[in-house]
Amino acid sequence: MLSKFYVKFLILFFTLTTSLIVGGQYLSAATTEDLQAKITTQQAQIKQLDIEIASYQKQLTQTGAQKASLNKELATLELTRKKLQADIAVTQNKISITNSNIQNLNQGIKTTAEKIDDNQKALGLSLRLVNEAEQSSLVEVMVSDQSTTELWDNLARYQSLGQQVDTLISTLRQDKKQLEGTKIQKEAEKKTLTTLQSQLTDQKVITDQTKQAKNTLLVETKNKESNYQTLLADRLKKKQQVESEMLAAEAALHYTATPGQLPHPGSGVLAWPLDKVVITQGFGNTDFAKSNQAIYNGKGHNGIDLGTPTGTTLKSAVDGVVMGTGDTDLTCKGASYGRWILIGGDNGLATLFGHLSVIKVTEGQRVATGQMVGYTGSTGYATGPHLHFSVVAKDAVQVGSLKSKVAGCGTYRLPLAAFSAYLNPLNYL
Repeated sequence: MLSKFYVKFLILFFTLTTSLIVGGQYLSAATTEDLQAKITTQQAQIKQLDIEIASYQKQLTQTGAQKASLNKELATLELTRKKLQADIAVTQNKISITNSNIQNLNQGIKTTAEKIDDNQKALGLSLRLVNEAEQSSLVEVMVSDQSTTELWDNLARYQSLGQQVDTLISTLRQDKKQLEGTKIQKEAEKKTLTTLQSQLTDQKVITDQTKQAKNTLLVETKNKESNYQTLLADRLKKKQQVESEMLAAEAALHYTATPGQLPHPGSGVLAWPLDKVVITQGFGNTDFAKSNQAIYNGKGHNGIDLGTPTGTTLKSAVDGVVMGTGDTDLTCKGASYGRWILIGGDNGLATLFGHLSVIKVTEGQRVATGQMVGYTGSTGYATGPHLHFSVVAKDAVQVGSLKSKVAGCGTYRLPLAAFSAYLNPLNYL
């Protein structure tokens, strides 16, 4: 009597779990192997591109140490363009890898979902069989005409059926947990994909900027060194004049920090804005500032400079709110910060970044430490690609308007603060 239910259960259970689930796993394994092979190939390509990028960076460093000349500037722009193209290739490979990971996860989700569905069907069937078997009471079974051996065999099979139910329930719980984990992984990969796609768009924009800068330089100089030196001298003159105007405006501002108003030096409340740090000029009266009094007017350098190739990801050094962004090249090309971002930190320190190629935040936006806010470049007055990084007391700085009297310039929109409010970033990193 009980044995017919058990036999029925075995036939249907193994039909469901063997033909459907195993078949789905086989297809998933085959697809996974293909995707993994593709990923391995692309990872190898990225390694090769990284070697190429490192070579370009080395050449850019060597070129940057040379005396300013038209050939140097053209070489820098061309090397920058090639490096950016390699960056684009790396990003494209990463996008492809991420897409493969998502496909792999989709296949895993599909297979697990099918397995859950099949096991639910098998569980439903087994529960029905148990229910049917339980319709016969133990007394009916005991007084039946079955032999003692048959009776114990049927009872053992009934017990086995219950164990199968427990196993199915346990398997369903594990599969559902795995499905939830896979879905979380997929969402993370999708976020990575969105970030990479945005990065690719930005890299293409920066590459076009570099190409345009080279073409503009050739037009302005007519490919003659003498014309380039004239252009360079004009930019330096404007830089000195604009710097003098800024210093005069900031000299009219006064700031004295009250005790406990600012973080204690050495507290490490700021994070480095770049993954790789190369300091090319320090804060205050550096040797470079002393030898270029015409530029700094004896006030020294109001931040630090970090050497980095154009297109390097710039990250916020603090939790806070964007106080302003701008581009001084729109007012007077090559005379000041170029594209800049000012972020007011929750800890009372504001951070200023200059010479950027692309700005990725807007005024009033809240940012977190380590969040990407833009890309480095060489806009404004820059002798080469680098990041200008200033730290200033937040309540002492404001984004203001500076009407320039320099010929060919107009009204600047840029951060202004008393010079005493500028702080050495190295004291807080």
